[in-house]
Order: sequence, then C-alpha cells, then structure tokens
Amino acid sequence: MVLRCAIVDDEPLALGLLESYVNKTPFLQLIGQYSSAVQAMKELPEQEVDLLFLDIQMPELNGLEFSKMVDARTRIVFTTAFGQYAIDGYRVNALDYLLKPISYVDFLQAANKALQWFELTQKPEEKDSIFVKSDYKLVQIDLKKILYIEGLKDYIKIYTEDVPKPILSLMSMKAMEELLPSSRFIRVHRSYIVQKDKIRIIDRGRIVFDKTYIPISDSYKQAFQVFLDERS
Repeated sequence: MVLRCAIVDDEPLALGLLESYVNKTPFLQLIGQYSSAVQAMKELPEQEVDLLFLDIQMPELNGLEFSKMVDARTRIVFTTAFGQYAIDGYRVNALDYLLKPISYVDFLQAANKALQWFELTQKPEEKDSIFVKSDYKLVQIDLKKILYIEGLKDYIKIYTEDVPKPILSLMSMKAMEELLPSSRFIRVHRSYIVQKDKIRIIDRGRIVFDKTYIPISDSYKQAFQVFLDERS
C-alpha cells in the first residue's frame, strides 16, 4: 500500500528535510510541498492526499486553522518547534505530533502509524471471480456473469449469461451465499440468490429471468424491499 502525502512548512530547511524523509520511505509518495498554508489551501484540494505533514506556526494561516479545512479523509501529522501546541493538535484529531528537529526514526514511526490506520480502515477489494467444484473439476466463474443461483437438495445450479446450461456444484446455498459479496448478491428465497444488477423485471412479487420466475419468500421480502428502496 502506498500513501499519497504532502508537506506544508514555511521553513525551507524543514521542507527539504521532510521531502528527503518521504523520498526514502518506500510506502510514501510525495504529491505536493507547500511553503505556506495559503498556498496549500489553493492547490491541495485538487490533489487526493492520504497523509499531510503540517507545520503549525506559519504566517497568515497557521496549521491548526488550516487543518480544519482539509478533507476529512486526510490524516494529519503536525510538525512544530513549539511543544505547547500538542493538546490543540489532538483536538483537531491529528494522527501524530512531531517536535522539531525531527529525526527520521520519529518521522518513520508517525508514517507507520498512518499506514496502519489506512490498512485497518481500507475496505477489502471485492473479488471478480470464484472457483466452484463441478464434475470433479474446479471451474472459475466471473461474478459479473452470474444471473442467479438455484439451490436443490444437495447441490446448486449457477446460471450465467454466457452458458446455456447451468453449472452444477455439490455445495449448500449457505456456503454459496458466504462466498458471494453481499454488495452484489441478495438472497430472495430459501432456494434462490440473485445478482442485484441483473434484475430487470419484477412481476407480481417474482423476479423474471427470461422464462424463469423466481419467487420472493416472506422471510426475505423486507430485505428485498430495502434493496428496491435504495435503487429507486
């Protein structure tokens, strides 16, 4: 994971030092450096910034004031020569606070804290495909091609857009439901799971796929209605 970061500091030496620290930290990418908060205020909104190293004591607009204008997603590490600002820094939800002169060890510790924060909060990427066992083989199925899944006694049928016959697999509906991302699939019946984006026609409480009518059972009607309300 790489964090996009920017530096704001009115001292050229401090700006250069922090730039060198960023450049030798593998998971940081410098996308901007600014000699004042006023300059950063004009140019920073055009950039997507994960981590901001921000000096506090600056003319015209100080770091504490500017931090309240920064995108809420951006994490802030304050850098200053004045220790009395620490409490104010945490009041604006700073991730860390570095006291000048800043050593690389202290800088790296703050950067690692930011990395851990983003790794914990970042949503896991959704998979594009799944593997299921069918006829003693593992078959890869693109999620985007699945229309619906039908559950029978001991196995399931997976209906896709590009294959005329369903793919049979010896597994339970519960196991299949856990395998599929809930953001894309919804269970509408004890025996049916459908892909949300593939639903085109609903006729008298049934989802229509060509000549197949999929019932929506009472136990799943409320969740299905919530899904419909979100799309309307």
